[in-house]
Amino acid sequence: MKLQPDQQPSLNTVSAYGPNYIEINAQRYDSSVIVSPDGPVLDWACSRFEDLQIKDFEQIAAQKPAVVILGSGKTIRFPRPEILQPLIQAKIGIETMDLQAACRTYNVLMGEGRNVIAALLIEKS
Repeated sequence: MKLQPDQQPSLNTVSAYGPNYIEINAQRYDSSVIVSPDGPVLDWACSRFEDLQIKDFEQIAAQKPAVVILGSGKTIRFPRPEILQPLIQAKIGIETMDLQAACRTYNVLMGEGRNVIAALLIEKS
């Protein structure tokens, strides 16, 4: 029994992940990215959770998603509320989880046709 509809091949789907990488549509990324269901996968300058800044979330808010899934790296960590202000002011929901959970959640929401963006932090070991 199918529990989820087939995903459209033209949508950006996380096809694999590991400790220091993710694959989107079978293309490997070894550094942080911002991904939405359609459009290009964007490089994200963040390489350490501790370096997250308000400008990182301004970049995401400018794309006007309904919800942002923040993959905070290998473990779940929550950003300081003041750096989330661009999302809060724009009434954009944000959920924070570890990288692997963020990849799975993004795929589910994207498959449901939701206006979602995943900001995926890939930390260097």
